[in-house]
Amino acid sequence: VGSEMCIRDSNQALTERVAFLLDQLQIKGFTQWPLVNGAGTETGEPRMGSHTWPEMNSATITIVEEEMVPLILKYVKALDEVNKENGIRAFVWDITDMY
Repeated sequence: VGSEMCIRDSNQALTERVAFLLDQLQIKGFTQWPLVNGAGTETGEPRMGSHTWPEMNSATITIVEEEMVPLILKYVKALDEVNKENGIRAFVWDITDMY
């Protein structure tokens, strides 16, 4: 049926750029969680919305055709390369059925 993309950006700093990316690729359907707790796996600091770790992450999820996946991953990687301090990742799951 397609692939589900989850794009997680740290520090909410890249949320508008993710929205711009989806718009430019004409991806209409998505769900966004504007306040997500977490930390990067390598060098990321926690984003917990607390006094100690006040920043937050955000996450966006969408279902796209499989041929879109490499293009989205390419753009997310490029965005991460120029924004290392903020951090962004994309994850892919196969969607086998949906209604």
